[in-house]
Amino acid sequence: MKIDLEGVRALVTGASSGIGEAISVTLAGCGAVVGVHYNTGGEKARRLADGFANGSKAFGADLADPGAARGLFAEAAEAFGGIDLLVNNAGIFMPAHPGGGHEAWMETWESTIAINLTSAGVLCREAIDHFSGRGGRIVNIASRAAFRGETAEYLAYAASKGGMISLSRSIARSFGKEGIKSFAIAPGYVRTPMTEEYLAEHGDWMVANELALGEMTAPGDIAPLVAFIASGMLDHATGCTIDINGGSYIH
Repeated sequence: MKIDLEGVRALVTGASSGIGEAISVTLAGCGAVVGVHYNTGGEKARRLADGFANGSKAFGADLADPGAARGLFAEAAEAFGGIDLLVNNAGIFMPAHPGGGHEAWMETWESTIAINLTSAGVLCREAIDHFSGRGGRIVNIASRAAFRGETAEYLAYAASKGGMISLSRSIARSFGKEGIKSFAIAPGYVRTPMTEEYLAEHGDWMVANELALGEMTAPGDIAPLVAFIASGMLDHATGCTIDINGGSYIH
């Protein structure tokens, strides 16, 4: 069965590489017009959007600034005449051990929460306001860390992703009667540029050893699920979290 997303206008954050890129390519391949958000990968994002050849556009914004998140949504909505699907994928995965000094730890904490959670929350708030009376869907890319926890260096990351799960569930409960559906996807380790440093330090073998499938998840393993959600065929699962972690954590 081919998923038909003709007429769907999507905004995907962190879309110039990794999971976001795969989601954008898959959505566009199903017919959606995609807002390809980037921070530093502008050239790549513009090539992607132009390559879709369907009116998709690239939008730059530094999501360390919540005000930029609000502006991003407004810009994309104006360019497309509305938004039907928001995918909060942008995030950072920065280490900071609690024993490494207060200032360094706080800097990492604040940056991680700002990008991974605060801007995601702002974008969700903008989407809720925009979707009111017309309906729409939100997909938040969280993490296995929200449930399993993370190592000491990544406390901020785990906390931010736990917040995304609660945010997704609360939106689903509070705004379903307005036609707004909200979902979370919780990947484990995915082979992306964001995880390269961790994999280089700890080794692919250590990560693969955790996986029931014995191989790393790829961005392309996540993207089809977002297209399925966008189709509306999963609407009655609103509020759910879907694990895609190679069987490394089952709860």
